[in-house]
Amino acid sequence: MKKKILWVDDEIELLRSHIFFLTEKGYEVSTVTNGEDAVSEVKDNAYDLIFLDEMMAGLGGLQTLAEIKEINPNIPVVMITKSEEETLMHDAIGGKISDYLIKPVHPSQVLLVCKKILEGRKISGEYMAKDYLQDFNQISRTVMMGPDYDEWIEIYLKLVNWEMELDVHPEIGLRQTLIDQKKECNQEFSKYVEKNYLKWINAKPGADTPVLTPTIANDFVLSQLDDEKRPVFFFVLDCLRMDQWFGMEKFLVDLFNIDRKYYFSILPTATPYARNSLFSGLYPAEIEKYYPNLWQSGNEDDERSCNKYEKELLQLLLDRKRIKLRNELKYIKIIDPEVGRTFEQNILSYQNNQLTAVVVNFLDMIAHGRSDSDLLKEIAPDEPAYRSLTNSWFAHSSLLSTFRSIAKMKNARVIITTDHGSIRTLRGAKVLGDREASTNLRFKFGRNLKVDDKHAIYITNPSEYKLPKRGVTINYIIAKEDYYFVYPTDYHKYLSYYKDTFQHGGISMEEMILPIITMESKA
Repeated sequence: MKKKILWVDDEIELLRSHIFFLTEKGYEVSTVTNGEDAVSEVKDNAYDLIFLDEMMAGLGGLQTLAEIKEINPNIPVVMITKSEEETLMHDAIGGKISDYLIKPVHPSQVLLVCKKILEGRKISGEYMAKDYLQDFNQISRTVMMGPDYDEWIEIYLKLVNWEMELDVHPEIGLRQTLIDQKKECNQEFSKYVEKNYLKWINAKPGADTPVLTPTIANDFVLSQLDDEKRPVFFFVLDCLRMDQWFGMEKFLVDLFNIDRKYYFSILPTATPYARNSLFSGLYPAEIEKYYPNLWQSGNEDDERSCNKYEKELLQLLLDRKRIKLRNELKYIKIIDPEVGRTFEQNILSYQNNQLTAVVVNFLDMIAHGRSDSDLLKEIAPDEPAYRSLTNSWFAHSSLLSTFRSIAKMKNARVIITTDHGSIRTLRGAKVLGDREASTNLRFKFGRNLKVDDKHAIYITNPSEYKLPKRGVTINYIIAKEDYYFVYPTDYHKYLSYYKDTFQHGGISMEEMILPIITMESKA
């Protein structure tokens, strides 16, 4: 169907060559010579684009614009003017007009504006499809060649960027292709981790390994404490995925200079293991060995009870590194909106503190809450909607307001990371075990655990993986790809209940490849 254009100008006869040119290009162009007729046309007909002269006798261009917008606020209007006043540019940027042209206009300028406004989405989608198919082939070739850990990070970043691009252009129909490719990549990534993980965690200092959880606090946080006058804020956003961070980062680029690096989470990618390791600078088995009272503190199925001592673990790391802060280490755990608002309101009181550690649990609550809430499932039925939900929360959150306040502080530095991500679980794996086995969906520990080794890593010797022993006969299983564990009892009930939920604890790019962000205020 031809796009319909209305051209409003009191000297329309002088523009016949332009109108003929647009007609040849396939547009249907109607003309009027005054604002009153333009308003009448918009009332009676549907137009895709309006060219509007600013200076006309009778109802002027700006008055005509106002009346057109009252009738149809969404119709794009291009103002044509002899003036180069800055206010017109501001109006264009502010959205009152879609664009403007300075007289005398050239046919190619007019055509460019038409294509940008009327066909821009279609054209950019076509180029995007072409670019993705090129990347698709490149990613496939890289995976076939056997990537190293840096290449796996690059692969995952490309996949995440394409996910976000396709969120903007769902009409090009490549979503399923990307989902299938990501699934294949996670299959190979799980094999890669299974093959190399023991080498990484048992490597000698200086060996070629990815950055792992126990090194983060020392290398990225404590290293920033060289200037005693600088306030350092260490934020851990529980269960933050890379795609969620990219969405949040857009709100911060005008406030901070942002340096982004990446690391691999330890296994299991679950809060009691990964976050305690993050704060302590130790593997879980080392925490159990050196600080048994801080590890055996609660029921491990209850994640909050197993993370009661994060402040103490971070302080012990400072002590081991012989770092003495000029004032007491501050630690805040934001587990509900009220705590977040209180912290935001009092943030200026922390600007003289040398190190402030903040845990934000909201994203983890969304991930867990979606499993039990039909409303959240309706709001976020798939990964694009899950990203959108995160963006909406962050845009209106006390956390963003807190970052804005920190950006105004002199010499402040912010480090942001997470303990693990989450994956959308779509395939069940039947697991056998005794009644004492843990209830987690992406990892389990207990006696006599059995599961198909295609679906999980089976760990008979926890010490090899630097995991707590818990007893001579305790084993661990850690899910691969997008599998989740289901017991045979009421198998089909729980298979259906937990399918298409966001979980963590296993091996996937989404759970293991994580951002580590350093930010300095642009002010």
